[in-house]
Amino acid sequence: MPDLTRRATLAVAALAPAVLPSLAAAQLVPPPVPPPVPPARPLFGAGLWTLPNGLRIAHVEQRRAPVVAQYLFVGAGAGDDPQGLSGTAHFLEHMMFKGSPHVPSGEYSLRIARQGGNDNAFTSRDVTAYYAQVEASRLPMVAMLESDRQAVALIPADEVAAEQLVIIEERRQRTDVSPRARFQEAFNAAMWGRQHWQGRPVIGWPDEMRAIDRQALLDFHATHYAPSNCVLVVAGAVTEADFRRIAVENFGAVPARPATPRLRAAPPAAAASARLIQHERVEEAIFAMSWAAPSLTWGETRHAYPLEVLAHLLGSGPGSRLHKALVQEGLSAWVGASSDADTFGISDFSIQTAPRRGIPPERVESALRAEIARLLDRGVTEAETTRSTRQLTAGALLALDGLGAAPRMIGQALSIGLSLDSVEYWPAHIGAVTAAQVTAAARAVLGPNPIHTTGWLLPEGTEVPA
Repeated sequence: MPDLTRRATLAVAALAPAVLPSLAAAQLVPPPVPPPVPPARPLFGAGLWTLPNGLRIAHVEQRRAPVVAQYLFVGAGAGDDPQGLSGTAHFLEHMMFKGSPHVPSGEYSLRIARQGGNDNAFTSRDVTAYYAQVEASRLPMVAMLESDRQAVALIPADEVAAEQLVIIEERRQRTDVSPRARFQEAFNAAMWGRQHWQGRPVIGWPDEMRAIDRQALLDFHATHYAPSNCVLVVAGAVTEADFRRIAVENFGAVPARPATPRLRAAPPAAAASARLIQHERVEEAIFAMSWAAPSLTWGETRHAYPLEVLAHLLGSGPGSRLHKALVQEGLSAWVGASSDADTFGISDFSIQTAPRRGIPPERVESALRAEIARLLDRGVTEAETTRSTRQLTAGALLALDGLGAAPRMIGQALSIGLSLDSVEYWPAHIGAVTAAQVTAAARAVLGPNPIHTTGWLLPEGTEVPA
């Protein structure tokens, strides 16, 4: 799961045929206008405008400290990797630090560090983002650094092979040596297919990572890094007037060029594999269930917000349904549910749990399936829906205290085609969700659904559940 989505950001702050449209491959179209919601104050009060070259810019003034955070989001991630070259978006993220016309290789981070700041980047399925946090008066410097490499990334030929070894080692440390990471990777491939954009790992399959050459990186940059496919977000101690001047002086000089329409492969007709059993050298078993689900940009978008509420209602810790049925009953050590509504294209609804030691895996799976059957049969109540919407929106208010929350939430939303209002008035949208809508979403997604997979990660020697 991407770590920058609204759901993930707010979670940290707050501690089916009926679903699937035509499976013909097609370019995603802008989502419909969200339904009316009760009046509310905007979450961040961001300003938004567009430069002549197409770059969209958002600004959030925050005066809690004399610092600023600059984020540049590119509307392309691992889901846009060329077929057979998974990991290209992530590899290019690394190579973007290898120099631009006025900034030598390695100098980008060094200059920021010398000013007491910090910088980094990340790649998800939907976006690649580059960010820096510095003392407010240094904003012109980081704007120059970022705009220079957005305009022209050198990608030195003599550094490609060495950096390729770096990302291969990164994969080894994060995935290859981690039984849980290997299981999650295999689970995604089992559900979506090894070559579907949802089934490929963000970092890439090992053989395909080795096949990426400099030309593939240059082509990806040329295709996806046009200003009109990017979003710049700055939050912190800078006025809109000052930031507009800085943005025009630096990013306004980046040449405009045509943006390639964003295409995503259609979902498979059914899960590649409905069941995955994987034995590893682990002490704790994990059971996973996942269903294809609509998002705010794909499918029955009316179910997107109710699915966020459903995930909280089912698996958000003490008080949630699955916690009561599994953890409080002594069957599981933990259980959680998740739904990614703010993604580009088809999404998923997932549940994971870990049985307590000594509890047969099949007993936990049976109890979980029984709770889902009960949900589909009886629906949810207004009381538990209200509890979930209140707790979710409380997390939105806590997010206001973090300097990085606004750029991440706004940049992600704008990069996948959502409006600024989808972020600013997200609490109102969640607060308007009713029990009937949650029940309808649950039945549409967790009921008969051709893209649905279950899986067990089991300690070696554990008997396979029936």
